[in-house]
Amino acid sequence: MRKIKEVLRLHHESGLSRRSIAQVLNVSYGSIANYLTRAQTAGLSWPLPPDMDERTLGRLLFPSQAITGQRRFVEPGFLTIHQELTKKGVTKQLLWQEYREQHPDNGYSYAQFCHRYLEWLGCQKRSMRQLHIAGEKLFVDYCGPTMEVINPDTGEVRQAQIFVAVLGASNYTFACASWSQKQEDWLNAHVQAFEFFTGVPEIIVPDNLKSAVTKTHRYEPDINPAYQQLAAHYQVAIVPARPYKPKDKAKAEVAVQIVERWIMARLRHQTFFTLASLNQAVRLLLDDLNLRPFKKLPGSRRSQFEQLDLPALRPLPQQAYQYAEIKKARVHIDYHIEYDKHYYSVPHHLVKQTVELQASASMVAVYSHGKRVACHSRSHRQGAHTTCAEHMPQTHRAISEWSPERFLNWAGDIGDETRQVVNHILEEKRHKEQSYRRVLALLSNAKKYGRERLNKACARALAINSPTRSSVQSILKQGLDQVALEAPHEAVQEELELDNHENVRGENYYHH
Repeated sequence: MRKIKEVLRLHHESGLSRRSIAQVLNVSYGSIANYLTRAQTAGLSWPLPPDMDERTLGRLLFPSQAITGQRRFVEPGFLTIHQELTKKGVTKQLLWQEYREQHPDNGYSYAQFCHRYLEWLGCQKRSMRQLHIAGEKLFVDYCGPTMEVINPDTGEVRQAQIFVAVLGASNYTFACASWSQKQEDWLNAHVQAFEFFTGVPEIIVPDNLKSAVTKTHRYEPDINPAYQQLAAHYQVAIVPARPYKPKDKAKAEVAVQIVERWIMARLRHQTFFTLASLNQAVRLLLDDLNLRPFKKLPGSRRSQFEQLDLPALRPLPQQAYQYAEIKKARVHIDYHIEYDKHYYSVPHHLVKQTVELQASASMVAVYSHGKRVACHSRSHRQGAHTTCAEHMPQTHRAISEWSPERFLNWAGDIGDETRQVVNHILEEKRHKEQSYRRVLALLSNAKKYGRERLNKACARALAINSPTRSSVQSILKQGLDQVALEAPHEAVQEELELDNHENVRGENYYHH
């Protein structure tokens, strides 16, 4: 129709002959004559009305032909077909047969039926072009394929995961290898990405893997606590992509594809024996990828990064994030919680309550309702206990502070004789802990009888060679500590004449 308009313009404005117009437009003379005749028959004048489009002009010049968009076959109800296909057991073949039963003479073939349905379905989807602001979003994901790392000693083959991060505005890409997609590897990969970019974006857009999102939701996803902790450390926001909506992270999808083609595919013939050697090879090809010129845009990923994203990124914090495993733990009756088969104390009033435990490589911290209540240096001794005296009840704390030196000092404050008795009691048992309760019972007599009487009672017990708790307590009860001790005298041994006793058999009873 554009050439028809040009024909009319050259004929009316320029005054060219039909043959001249045919030469200028490279159209046959007969076609020029036909167009001008039809325009005259339709009563068209020049210039054409401004609101006349090409479709209206075509209808006026060729009224006998079918109107554009009108078909001699009956169009199927594609919306109804689309809804019916969601039902179980319904197929396009069945729907086409029902369609042909209604329109046996003017219905499409099965091939055209399917083709036109797919065309209609493609027109129903809309894709909004995203506007990426410099320094705003970082898209992260893992590649689908993995790379082999062989243990040179055992020959064991392990599969390494490839983590990919890309900035939205410049497409500047980062990649690294890790052993898994678990939480620790996932978070450490983020730390490496921030150091690679030498800055922090405002938003991170991850997928919905468990290391990032504990529970997926279209509107309010539940972010993994450790991931949220990393976000708080770097002061970034986490906005996961919607489930089953890859267009939300199209940048990451494209970056993953590029890394698979330009890095992983180029390394497919190399053999790696350590994860560090694999990461070194990935970094070399990553630099080459970021310096590769764009085909349709000016510069490269590196130049665009330096121009757009780098000035907009926020600076890194002074200390890098240190991974800490976060889990729930129940406080045992002995006011300890268990982590990695080691036991750490918490304040005793939290017994049987559930607390949050955050364990890093060097420290174990315990939180209750968001407040830190305990912090210990991490120990790898399995079955052992790390106990803080402040966490113990008063009575337990007193018992834990018992020691031979403390008891001897306590007894020495009362008197030398008391110290000697206490030392004797402690030495009686092979394990001194077995005598603690007896010593404590002995020294507690100072509250009832006084320190002076207790020391005198201990002196009397030493004099009669009976330095025990029961002897001292008996002396105090009977008041013998207040009675002067008599000088010892020799006991007179009486010889008993037992030979003539009726119950004594005598030496003659036994036969030799």
